[in-house]
Amino acid sequence: MFETRIHQILGQVGSLAFPGVFDALSAAIAEKNGFPMAFISGYSVAATRIGEPDFGLLTQTEITVAAQAICNSVDIPIIVDADTGYGNPLNVYRTVNDLINAGAAGCFLEDQQWPKKCGHMRGKKLIDRDEYVQKIRAAVDARNGRDFFIVARTDAEQVLGLDEAIARVEAARTVGADASFIEAPGSMEQLAEIGRRVEGPLVANMIEGGMTPVLQQKELAEMGFQLILYPLCGLYAAAAAVDSIYAKLKADGTTLGAKQELMNFSRFNELIGVEEKYAIAEKYGVK
Repeated sequence: MFETRIHQILGQVGSLAFPGVFDALSAAIAEKNGFPMAFISGYSVAATRIGEPDFGLLTQTEITVAAQAICNSVDIPIIVDADTGYGNPLNVYRTVNDLINAGAAGCFLEDQQWPKKCGHMRGKKLIDRDEYVQKIRAAVDARNGRDFFIVARTDAEQVLGLDEAIARVEAARTVGADASFIEAPGSMEQLAEIGRRVEGPLVANMIEGGMTPVLQQKELAEMGFQLILYPLCGLYAAAAAVDSIYAKLKADGTTLGAKQELMNFSRFNELIGVEEKYAIAEKYGVK
């Protein structure tokens, strides 16, 4: 099997807790803080790009455009939430090609019916196992030996039970998926059982306030999880910070007194590379 950049990272660290990002700025912050990889969630892009919940309203084009902007802004590999692939295996084939061309290092593909819902929300419906396996096969064929890490995600645990969820990711692995992700286990016991029964690499999805217990990286690694994803921590932190400063501005008519809540002008300019752009401009005589 071809060793992707994600395989190489896991080979170096064993297990990794890593964040979700939702735009070029959050990706730059993840890279600055030393994360060797990051993830783009459909939930985050739907919220930030179109102001909607993760109800299958985000389109293939919108996630690809977001992925291109983010992947081109950083050097670390980015895995992208490709939802269901946006249709049948033909759509999956196109989605994987588009994401590779956008610079993505991998994707998640799930087995919900379209329009899908966030895995921690109610009302999920699934496609048949065989249909899902064909979609994974299409993703693997579209990859065609290129550096692209395919994660088989199933939402079957809540809908059909854990045994069916395990059967689905096992079937996906037999046709070439690189990692397994059983979404929204509701207890430590279920997490431990997944770790015992499912081939790694394994994804643990840590959503603050979601259905799955949020555990320490060490504990999850001991259970058998290698990809320990915090997909929404950045989004939730940003929303809380913006809400707080806007509330202060509305109440007080000023941001005076909120210095500790704000990144200052010079630090922010350093983050986005202002001096580097000045240097490039000077090289070409731009004043």
